[in-house]
Amino acid sequence: MKTLLNLIWLVCAGLWLALGYLFAGLIMCLFIVTIPFGIAAFRMAIFALWPFGNVIVAKPSAGVGSGLMNVVWFVLCGWWLAIGHIVTAIACAITIIGISLALGNLKMLPVSLVPFGKDIVPVAGLRTDQRLLYRT
Repeated sequence: MKTLLNLIWLVCAGLWLALGYLFAGLIMCLFIVTIPFGIAAFRMAIFALWPFGNVIVAKPSAGVGSGLMNVVWFVLCGWWLAIGHIVTAIACAITIIGISLALGNLKMLPVSLVPFGKDIVPVAGLRTDQRLLYRT
């Protein structure tokens, strides 16, 4: 089922969102100081292409630096990408089939706003107790 959802996602929203993340990543890589933001955008572009079957988990080693990077990310491009997710979620929610795609868009909102201090991992890589916390 997740493969079917990912294929429908790719056509309806994933390709456009991934292009937005790639564009943000290219802009962020123009300056040496913002290269970590570009790498985060490229990582999220891959997640935007194929989100079902993956979850976002907090890194236990994230500290104050991640929080500061998240503030800068939010100001530079996080809120633009979040608006893209909200618009595509509304567009997908118009149909009954698209409701699960809209929920996928909303699942990606936290990582589009504050990507530092989070990891994107496959559900298969989680322990059983973690799977109960991060169901997709």
